[in-house]
Amino acid sequence: MYATRALRMMPTRRMMFPVPKEDQSAHTISQRLRKLRQIPAELIPLGVVVAFAVGAAAYSSLRKFSVDKNLRLHRQGRKHEPVEHDEGH
Repeated sequence: MYATRALRMMPTRRMMFPVPKEDQSAHTISQRLRKLRQIPAELIPLGVVVAFAVGAAAYSSLRKFSVDKNLRLHRQGRKHEPVEHDEGH
């Protein structure tokens, strides 16, 4: 029995060589725009629908905050009155 031989760890072939610099990151705007072409065509309609939904949600929320007069955005009423606490809790 060679117990230590089973624990020998070897790097895989993939880990032996560094990743090419181009695949690691895109630094300039033109490189980032070139990366957009790698998105599968099936995901573009999904992105359009999600972007529309997020835009509609933001528009309706902002409209609700600005138009609704019944919505309380700030505290009103008593400001500096002491609050009575029960001693039984």
